[in-house]
Amino acid sequence: MRNSFRHLDFKARDRLEALQRAGHLQTEIAEVLGVNKSTVSRELAKRKMLTGEYRANNAEQKAQVKRSRSKFQGMKIEKYPWLRKHIISELKQYQAPDGIAGRMKEEQWPIRVSGDAIYRWLRSVYGQQYCQFLCTKRCRKKPQTNSPERHLIPNLVSIHALPPDPGWVAEGDTFLSPKKASKTAGVLVGWRDSRLLKGELVKSLRPTHTTRVLKKLGTEYALDVLVLDQGGENREHEQFGMPTYFCDPASPRQKPFIERVSDFVEDGSGPRALICEKLDRKSLEKIEVLNHKYRKTLRYRSANEVAREYGILKANY
Repeated sequence: MRNSFRHLDFKARDRLEALQRAGHLQTEIAEVLGVNKSTVSRELAKRKMLTGEYRANNAEQKAQVKRSRSKFQGMKIEKYPWLRKHIISELKQYQAPDGIAGRMKEEQWPIRVSGDAIYRWLRSVYGQQYCQFLCTKRCRKKPQTNSPERHLIPNLVSIHALPPDPGWVAEGDTFLSPKKASKTAGVLVGWRDSRLLKGELVKSLRPTHTTRVLKKLGTEYALDVLVLDQGGENREHEQFGMPTYFCDPASPRQKPFIERVSDFVEDGSGPRALICEKLDRKSLEKIEVLNHKYRKTLRYRSANEVAREYGILKANY
């Protein structure tokens, strides 16, 4: 069993210096200070000056510097090169830190780190260069903006009328590229059960374009019910070919997956991160990156794996 110990403070070091100058032996000094003689021996050996003399002021300064560096950010990751190499490899495949940590826990790695530890490492000087592999290329969440103005939807059916067993439920949303970047927009649909994301770029957010994309997605994938917000681009919902339910005004929390994508909240890589730059083909590639991420809600499997299992996605996709 390991013996209890305590760190020497400045008062103890000052007494140690005085006792040593008076010619006392290390065993006598240890008895006066109430510590083991090995503690005194190590203190004199490690904290002495270049001249070989022991001074309490210099020893205290050296001890404080060493203690401040003993628990640096990413200490465990930097300690094990193979662990660091694995985390970097997963980050380069655009896996989220929480997904990497959860996968290691699910596979019962003998030595592993948490998602928070990976984030602390990424924010430190040791891992900042790898923040570029996060979907948003930043370590902090993007601040939320105010909800846009809602439009009247003809023959609107409230989400509160959603049946208890509706089948495969998907949530939809639309995104507009910044005006300074381009005039393109996007339509995105996410399945609640499998966390699968599918989308397509459109020229604008006119209802004609939205209708075309949603009809296409409803044909290619298993989709029984669609949940949308009350945006003007959804006015032609009766032509989607599937039952459509609408959230209350200014209530994005009623379709949390597509608005927030709970698996990506810690690293800010939700669908809205897809439009932080110009919408183009790379945006669709980012959607597939999200589909390959390990999800805690899916027991650290990817959305594509679960969608194939459920029959939402074709097995050869």
